[in-house]
Amino acid sequence: MRFLLTYLLVVVTALLGPVTPLAFAEDTSKVSADALSGESAILIDATTGQVLFEKNPHEKLYPASITKIATGIYAIEKGNPDDIVTVSKKARYEEGTRVYLGEGEQVPLRKLEYGLLMHSGNDAATAIAEHMHQTTERFAEELNAYLSEKVGVTETHFANAHGLHDPNHYTTASDMAKIAKYAMQNPIFREIVGTVRLPWDGKEWKSELVNHNKLLRNYEGATGIKNGFTDQAMQTLVGSAKRGNTEFIAVTMKASTSASAYKDVTSMLDYGFANFETKPIAAKGKAYTHAAAPGNDAVITYTTMDDLYATVPKGTEPLVELTEDGHLLVQGGDLHITYPLLRQDPPPVASEPRRAQLAKSLEDHSGVLYGLLFVWLAMNLFMISYTVHRTRRMRRVRNRDWQRRAY
Repeated sequence: MRFLLTYLLVVVTALLGPVTPLAFAEDTSKVSADALSGESAILIDATTGQVLFEKNPHEKLYPASITKIATGIYAIEKGNPDDIVTVSKKARYEEGTRVYLGEGEQVPLRKLEYGLLMHSGNDAATAIAEHMHQTTERFAEELNAYLSEKVGVTETHFANAHGLHDPNHYTTASDMAKIAKYAMQNPIFREIVGTVRLPWDGKEWKSELVNHNKLLRNYEGATGIKNGFTDQAMQTLVGSAKRGNTEFIAVTMKASTSASAYKDVTSMLDYGFANFETKPIAAKGKAYTHAAAPGNDAVITYTTMDDLYATVPKGTEPLVELTEDGHLLVQGGDLHITYPLLRQDPPPVASEPRRAQLAKSLEDHSGVLYGLLFVWLAMNLFMISYTVHRTRRMRRVRNRDWQRRAY
């Protein structure tokens, strides 16, 4: 009997085992910093840039191959996709992950961008850098200046194009989220990082590129972006996904394993989709007005410079307010975002005191004005009289001449 009970217990346990984890499904209503493996992490709305979760977002860490997000968008925006790149010996023998470019091989720049972002080719990164700025060091200088100007990063310094370890090559989760947001606004970049498979026909390697980003195959609505690894950086991952009109970007840095990095990003994306949505606020050119001053009928008009959106908790209607200094403040629950507006100045209108001053000035000079009017009228009468007299005189002269010819 005891044996039978033990047997039944084993069978029941085996049957229930696979379904037991479902009872402990992860709670997507919140995300905890302690539950993430990454030393630094952040979740933002890809449209508005609204920060929805963060863990040590400004800690400077090594990025590894997520550096290639910056290299990729720089090459797309600053390079000519039809340029033919000649692969150098340095690029050919670059260490780490490669697309096996051959020395002297000539490759279109656009093809290298796919090899860079899909397959994380370090050789492609070096070939791009040398083609655009002769040396990888010069490329890094230009890349840093570009990121500062276009993206507004303040915590990033890249020393190379690929992300292989260098003590002076670092960034933060916050800056990486900004870089990824900027890059994903470019349709060519978005297309490349969203491509799952691509035939590759090279001089030394004929194969098929399979995007290293597992989210594209395993996460609903995934749109990108890039993973990375070095011994010093450990696992890094920037992931994005879009459902409906809402898209999020999640970053994790210095995670212990690849699986834990993907778990971090998945948890943050799940949290975003479960709790927030992106809503349109105003179309480009929409006007907002407020009184120029209390008790004054005049108004000041401001217009939007772009289509505006806001991130709000699901089911929340955003509150929109025009501030005194010409900004649009949008609030949804605990979230808020402020947009600058373009002031439309009306044509100048004379104030009441100014109009009164003008009227008084006309009154004071009325005598002079009447005098000028009299002189003008007299001159016109003189000219009319002179013209009539001259016309009659000429007529009499013509008549005398005619009579003399007649005799």
